[in-house]
Amino acid sequence: MTDLLSFCKVNQQQMIDDLERLVVAESPSHDKRLVDQCGVVLQSLFRQHLGVEAEVIPQTTTGNHLRFVCGEGAEQILIIAHFDTVWDVGRLTYRVEGNRAYGPGIFDMKAGIIQALWAIKACRERGRPMDKKIVFLCTTDEEIGSETSRPYIEQEARNSAVVLVPEPPVANSGALKTARKGVGQFLLRIKGRASHAGNHHEQGISAVEELARQILYLHGLTNYAAGTTVNVGIARGGTRTNVVAEQAEAYIDVRVSSSAEGERMTELIRGLKPQAADVSLEVTGGMERPPMERTAATERLFQLAAGCAKELGFQVAEASVGGGSDGNFTAALGIPTLDGLGAMGDGPHAEHEHILIDQLPQRTALFTTLLTRL
Repeated sequence: MTDLLSFCKVNQQQMIDDLERLVVAESPSHDKRLVDQCGVVLQSLFRQHLGVEAEVIPQTTTGNHLRFVCGEGAEQILIIAHFDTVWDVGRLTYRVEGNRAYGPGIFDMKAGIIQALWAIKACRERGRPMDKKIVFLCTTDEEIGSETSRPYIEQEARNSAVVLVPEPPVANSGALKTARKGVGQFLLRIKGRASHAGNHHEQGISAVEELARQILYLHGLTNYAAGTTVNVGIARGGTRTNVVAEQAEAYIDVRVSSSAEGERMTELIRGLKPQAADVSLEVTGGMERPPMERTAATERLFQLAAGCAKELGFQVAEASVGGGSDGNFTAALGIPTLDGLGAMGDGPHAEHEHILIDQLPQRTALFTTLLTRL
């Protein structure tokens, strides 16, 4: 497999140049125009390197999803990736400092897309033809919940033997991801009774006070041993300091390690009861991403990847992480899914987001070798 690694090393600068093109084409999730422009760049890269055209899946509220098909065969391998980012236009800029390349979405996960593209190219140019159909599904709303892309992801997954996700590996260690927590998003709305805070304080029922009590209860549901966390990330209420607050609301993030725990937490949160008299509560939302639970099939897939890494001269570990990805959806369907096959680096959703340039060939070669063994 050293010839595959050599190919990736020889083409390292070309990969970096391609990555710069993709990162400079900024693609914040909520800006359809820019995301679609980034999609045009991505289509040109697939056309240039693989000679394939995209099937454009039109969307009205998000960027258009892109589906590429490479190779032929009775069995299908699905590669899922997203090219939307969390960054507003101009917040970060592309730059190279020593061995680090910085930019919006470079680590999460545009470098992973480039690696996967070049992995397919390496298979072709090094005479490693594959007898499988590879579907490369590039989506545009992962960072905002994958609402429009989920049906397409699940449809392709049901037709696939294996799903590979070039999301970033664990920062610093480079571990691949064989388990991810499920993600729930809930909104709690509280209604009390307004009154003058000075003249008629006793006649009011403070929704903000009720909110405070509910937050303490919700945070108390966190159980690190069970892998369950609850976080009220946004809390607000009231209108003026001299008015007892009539309205309040809280946005609640829930992470769980198993489907059963997700059901239990959903029941608890949807069943919240007022802690003060004459207060009404309304809870909406639920589990948005099922957990990616480690299975025997996932373990076998990881062991195959670990063996490929060993042949290339390095080792990879596996890890369970708290963040979700589109791999959660495919794993929940029972399809063997290996995540974290993207670029080495650090800083997802942070201003120091970057990749390690010298690790790009090595990780691309890992993806390439894995493709040849599936």
